[in-house]
Amino acid sequence: MSKLTLVPTPVGNLKDMTFRAVEVLKAADFILAEDTRKTSILLNHFSIDNKAVAYHKYNEHKQLYAITDKLKAGFNIALVTDAGTPGISDPGFLIVRECIKNGIEVETLPGATAFVPALVNSGFPSERFCFEGFLPQKKGRQKRIKELSKEQRTLIFYESPYRLLKTLNQFLEFFGKERRASVSRELTKVHEETVRGFLPELIEYFGGNTVKGEIVIVVEGAKFEKKKINIS
Repeated sequence: MSKLTLVPTPVGNLKDMTFRAVEVLKAADFILAEDTRKTSILLNHFSIDNKAVAYHKYNEHKQLYAITDKLKAGFNIALVTDAGTPGISDPGFLIVRECIKNGIEVETLPGATAFVPALVNSGFPSERFCFEGFLPQKKGRQKRIKELSKEQRTLIFYESPYRLLKTLNQFLEFFGKERRASVSRELTKVHEETVRGFLPELIEYFGGNTVKGEIVIVVEGAKFEKKKINIS
């Protein structure tokens, strides 16, 4: 039986790759990769000789039906992204939906995703949270942040190091100076760093430091405000 398998890959440290993930990649007829150059580093490290085919946000619509046809023909295909679990702020959703529509088996392996360690490490409540991924870069960005200002669950965002200060300043504008946050970068790597504090403190810290690496921002939820009841 043909099958599409989504394979999480390390967010930084290659030692976080699972034995099962390596086995699946070795057994696949070919591997769909967000960036074949980055994936080749991973494949070479684990002596995986299978062919990697480009599958990313710029070609996923075009590739969709060709991949589905391969699966219908009996191929076993693995999907990886540059880091973490496919489908989480990365390509994956479209091909999974198409496979389900066509009765093709889909399996997703458990494994790395950047927001989980960042959330747990933040010290904010993690039993309920709201994962936002990347905010809109332009249209609708401020509107979305304003909507989230009243969200009482812990908020999680992915961000580029180039937009970190802009995002923190926008959070300060809409969430207020009393809101705490945690910024994690370079997770699992040598220079891993998590900085916690109130939004003005984080803005001051990162404003004076060069920021590199992928960023996860965790923001505490809005405080519950009890409504006053007038009894007359």
